[in-house]
Amino acid sequence: MDSGEFGAIFKAYDVRGVVPTELDARRAFAIGAGFARFVAEADAARRIAVAHDMRTSGIELAGAFTAGAESEGAEVVLVGLASTDLLYFVSGVLGVPGAMLTASHNPSQYNGVKFCLAGAKPVGQDTGLGAIRRYAEGRLGALGAALPAPRATVNRRDWPGEFARHVRSFIDCASLLALKVVADTANGMGGLIAPRVFEGLPCTLDVLYGELDGTFPNHPANPLEPANLVDLRQRILATAADVGLAFDGDADRVFLVDELGEPLSGSTTTAIVARAMLAKHPGATVLYNVICSKTVPEVIAECGGVGIRTRVGHSFIKARMAETGAVFAGEHSGHYYFRENYGADSGIIAALVVLEALSAAAVPLSELRRPFERYADSGELNTPVGDAATVIASIAKHYALLGRPVDELDGLTVDSGDWWFNIRPSNTEPLLRLNVEAADAGSCAAHVTEVRQLIGQAEQGE
Repeated sequence: MDSGEFGAIFKAYDVRGVVPTELDARRAFAIGAGFARFVAEADAARRIAVAHDMRTSGIELAGAFTAGAESEGAEVVLVGLASTDLLYFVSGVLGVPGAMLTASHNPSQYNGVKFCLAGAKPVGQDTGLGAIRRYAEGRLGALGAALPAPRATVNRRDWPGEFARHVRSFIDCASLLALKVVADTANGMGGLIAPRVFEGLPCTLDVLYGELDGTFPNHPANPLEPANLVDLRQRILATAADVGLAFDGDADRVFLVDELGEPLSGSTTTAIVARAMLAKHPGATVLYNVICSKTVPEVIAECGGVGIRTRVGHSFIKARMAETGAVFAGEHSGHYYFRENYGADSGIIAALVVLEALSAAAVPLSELRRPFERYADSGELNTPVGDAATVIASIAKHYALLGRPVDELDGLTVDSGDWWFNIRPSNTEPLLRLNVEAADAGSCAAHVTEVRQLIGQAEQGE
């Protein structure tokens, strides 16, 4: 998957690359044609939905993608500006495959495509991306000097309004307290979606960096990086807000910050939402990925639910949701999936569920979160490696010889009872991603050092 015109940009879950050196109008046209051919064969679909985020290259690339799809006979519902979860909603409502032109949290010079089949069903490396790439490569080689213009014009249906009503349907809006909410949308698509969702709610919404600007003039749209939460934390404290919401560029992910300016991990939010969903759906199944805190399965069990671990990544999780009928799934990275949202992820739905839980508890978020934070964790730590598979195999052997249980569901997970770790290769970079959790901060730090030393030794062939 690393050669040819598309080798650098077709990833495990989507397409992503630098514009225009890796992704330009010609490649977007070919990918659009490849997607249209794929869904016609796999889904008998002749109609697709296409949307784009606020990146400066979005209109051009979405137009080229649309023209490519039309060249294969597809009818395109051109949604225009949208968040990724809005595009999934359109796919579910219309029952058509969808394509979202976005590079999520990546810097401004990037763009890409996220795909889904009808009903927001996932498309990943093993479920269609390979076929789309093959078709796109064949089409690119046959393209002439000039590309045809797209015929579709932006659909005038009020999709953001419809999506906002759908999001609000997940909670009892009348139960919300008059909470003060600050949303840092980082000049991304949350600036379009969040105000529509909060219309008519008793909450006061203060939008920080709500102007749509794909150059990200204030800070990168990556809420995983603590530096990108500084302005939000300051605004919360300055305005005595109750909750902060930090969105990524395409607004499908959200991280919450409490009234003291302290961020919640994705695992904490997953546990809070899982409890709320199980209260509404007793005995239901809830999925969580391999790097979620042990708190998550504990909370699921305490609430009478059935917890199932799964691999990291939206295409894997959506597929498992369909297989198991799970009502909810959460990832430590800030993706939250809902069965009644066509199994797709939506940060804004998760945010409203937490606001409902906060209103019911009538306590500050800093207090609500405490029962869901039982262990110390390292956060995700990245280490450059030359051969990830060899390093992982070496570490697996080390712990197997010590009699520790070795789990290879996704990368390597070793659970020693009072602490555990997971290491996974990055899908896009020569990195190993390490997550460690232990009973307390001191133990966690010591085990981070232990595993990192093993990574270094394996790299050196020791």
